[in-house]
Amino acid sequence: MGHLGFSYIGLIFLMMLIIPNIIWTKHQPEEYDFKMENKILLFFERFGQILVTCTALIFSDFNLRTWSVWSLWLVAAMVLMIMYELWWIRYFKSEKTLADFYSSFCGVPVAGASLPVIAFFLLGIYGKVVWLLISAVILGIGHIGIHLQHRKKI
Repeated sequence: MGHLGFSYIGLIFLMMLIIPNIIWTKHQPEEYDFKMENKILLFFERFGQILVTCTALIFSDFNLRTWSVWSLWLVAAMVLMIMYELWWIRYFKSEKTLADFYSSFCGVPVAGASLPVIAFFLLGIYGKVVWLLISAVILGIGHIGIHLQHRKKI
């Protein structure tokens, strides 16, 4: 279920997610067009963003605790978020084309969408918070779905 309380780990994950996206608003691919995105996928993406943001912050179960084998879920989630940051660094150093934006990274397809969604899902497993698992799935349907549609067009 989850214990209500502030999650500093959730905040760190959200900052790792939000900061590059804010920078991206000034470095979007010239051909980027969101006007034709599937409205159902867009609903899932927006609803998932709200759910993930709230859930990641309001459950203290994501914070550090005594090391155990269960901690490996947090390590895996953090590795994926670091990979996400590295993907952004590669994007910002690139020509910033649509192909760059919807690229794979270390074998992960549409890494800009997939890596954080999977990371938040793993964080949900670590915290044993079903609400983050559900939120990440909802976000993934929309966010990864939209990215795959864009990827298919190019």
